[in-house]
Amino acid sequence: MTVQTLPIRRPDDWHLHLRDADLLRAVLPASARQFGRAIVMPNLKPPVTTAEAAMAYRECILGVLPPGSEFTPLMTCYLCDTTDPADIRAGFDAGAFVAAKLYPAGATTHSEYGVTSIDRIAGVLAVMQDIGMPLLIHGESTDPAVDVFDREAVFLHATLRPLLARYPRLKVVLEHITTAEAADFVMRDPSGRLAATITPQHLMFNRNAMFAGGIRPHHYCLPVLKRERHRLALRHAATSGSPAFFLGTDSAPHDTGAKESACGCAGIFSAPVALQAYVTVFDEEQALDRFEAFASDNGARFYGMPPNQQTITLHRSPTHVSGQIDLPDGRRIRPFLFGETLPWTLAWPDDDLDRIAS
Repeated sequence: MTVQTLPIRRPDDWHLHLRDADLLRAVLPASARQFGRAIVMPNLKPPVTTAEAAMAYRECILGVLPPGSEFTPLMTCYLCDTTDPADIRAGFDAGAFVAAKLYPAGATTHSEYGVTSIDRIAGVLAVMQDIGMPLLIHGESTDPAVDVFDREAVFLHATLRPLLARYPRLKVVLEHITTAEAADFVMRDPSGRLAATITPQHLMFNRNAMFAGGIRPHHYCLPVLKRERHRLALRHAATSGSPAFFLGTDSAPHDTGAKESACGCAGIFSAPVALQAYVTVFDEEQALDRFEAFASDNGARFYGMPPNQQTITLHRSPTHVSGQIDLPDGRRIRPFLFGETLPWTLAWPDDDLDRIAS
């Protein structure tokens, strides 16, 4: 019998970009209405590198939440070569930081302040291991000699494997994995201290989507979409039931002018239809019975947090993605899957989330 309604515990987004200023105000409602919590990325300009900056950013987010929202932003520290281990410890103890983000310098959007060598943050990693603070990694090699489609696989062996051996108790999340190699690396780790987030776009598309009939800038993200064999491996990992994999949209809004330019920005604004996209994948893989664990349980368990008590319901009813978000200065943000129709709709008490998408 075909499932028509799917109630699940309210999910969390364990990898989210909210930006700041007008962009923050515009995109926050899409995440706040469906997710209970979100790990908020720190790659602003300037980046969130101190506990004081994290607390200030959190207050900005809370200050523009929709009325009645129970959304909780979980703040992260942007690691630099000069990050002070004492500030990491103090920020974690005070609740300013939930985790710290490792961007290899030059790997992605606003990563120019990132880490140039793991050795430069050895003291920070030792403290994080000691206090149980998770390290979130954008896992790509930045060696210019490495092909863009191979950067994740190279990072696993050149950087991540030695890091895990050097810090055997450090909790690590390999963010937005994109390859069969990464999925296998995480799946085979027996320690329980290594996990991975997976985005909707990497489950739904391979790299052909960026070139279908021309350059498709709204399918461009980092890490970049990969071959079909990698997409299939990610779908297998996400729907496997393994607690090491959980939801992280990497929703990363840019206005259409920044996307559709001579040097377009990397990032996909998936927040408005993220759950509908994810559940579509699980439905196609005949794994709806495992969706709640991926979306609502695994991440909370890894971070040592209780699951949300509220529930949401997904219905087998079409969602047409046609809405765009207008900014006060005339710029516009286009959502993931714009112009397409998904077979699932998200219902929320006293709310119509899909008016954001339609």
